[in-house]
Amino acid sequence: MTLRSMNLDAFRATPLTREPFEFLAVPNFLNPEACAEINRDYPKIGESGSFPVAQLSFGPAFQNFLDEMASDEFRAAFAEKFDVDLTGRPHTITVRGRCSARDGRIHTDTKSKILTLLIYMNPEWEHAGGRLRLLKSNAGLDDPIMEVPPAAGTLLAFKRSDNSWHGHKPFEGERRVIQFNWVTSEGDRRIAMLRHHLSAKFKRLFGKTPEQPYA
Repeated sequence: MTLRSMNLDAFRATPLTREPFEFLAVPNFLNPEACAEINRDYPKIGESGSFPVAQLSFGPAFQNFLDEMASDEFRAAFAEKFDVDLTGRPHTITVRGRCSARDGRIHTDTKSKILTLLIYMNPEWEHAGGRLRLLKSNAGLDDPIMEVPPAAGTLLAFKRSDNSWHGHKPFEGERRVIQFNWVTSEGDRRIAMLRHHLSAKFKRLFGKTPEQPYA
């Protein structure tokens, strides 16, 4: 299929930073027209937390984008860039619409994740908080490798490692991000989706989510 939403040429042309872990950031990874359409059809999320797409309602442009991310061409581009074999690896997609003041603590992702892709969908971002920082260590947020404003169409991708530390300063309010992960096995995919399902259910029952990392 043709990946009309994405600028894969810009992705391929962006150098991969390899130390202290592998990552890259691509502003305008989404084509402006497609980005506007995806944002128009973005799920309506009134709560903080990360939600599996199966639990959400959204329009056709958003569904088309999900289909593009599930394509062989998309997989092949990231496998080549990060020099990792993704053949047969399942993926997860979760969506966030709001950030709470408790989110953003420093963390690495779980060991079941191979690559993490974050695609930000906020039309503009002028806040000091909520800007993801890739970090040299878990000692604090004030010595970042890179800070990534969550502006619409920006891609941040990194290979999960024991030192792929990231977090952000507090922000409370709307903050849209799509998170895509290739994971090690189908069992790990099911566990991740169950965890997100239970977190969303906890939120609906008690009005808050258990404390969790936030990208």
